[in-house]
Amino acid sequence: MHASRCELLRWQFDFTWSLFDHHLERLEPEDFLWEPAARCWTVRPDAAGAWMPDWADVEPDPVPVPTIAWVSWHIGWWWSVTIDHARGRAPRERSEIAWPGDGKRAIAWLRGLRADWLAVLDGLTDPDLDAPAPFPWPEGSEHTVAHMVAWVNGELMKNVSEIGQLRLLRTASSQ
Repeated sequence: MHASRCELLRWQFDFTWSLFDHHLERLEPEDFLWEPAARCWTVRPDAAGAWMPDWADVEPDPVPVPTIAWVSWHIGWWWSVTIDHARGRAPRERSEIAWPGDGKRAIAWLRGLRADWLAVLDGLTDPDLDAPAPFPWPEGSEHTVAHMVAWVNGELMKNVSEIGQLRLLRTASSQ
């Protein structure tokens, strides 16, 4: 059977999400803010109580090890902005996207973004995939919507593996 490009990209997303869901179902509240190293990035409440990520405009060397909370914020940030672009909305700035404040709400947020993304995917046709990508490349690049969808799948898979590894390390370190 010949799958359309939309069907193939949707299958890849569903497969990646199933790997993510495996970890989401096993995360404990204390996993999110566990700091795996002395040099790490996490999320912290600002003066107004919003949970904001550690950030540097130029990536430090060495790169700090992130917490699960930071990685979950990172997913929420790039995915929210991608959905904004895909729906033709003005994309939010990084500083406008806060972490929800605890693991349970973070998981609900990510599952909500999944539902939003599925609506985007379900609205695409194979010809739509050939349109210029609105994100994450600069305007005028030769990347297409198909590249953007594949980028989401790849970025999510990378972040899922980071969360999974951090979860396993915290579990192993507490035994």
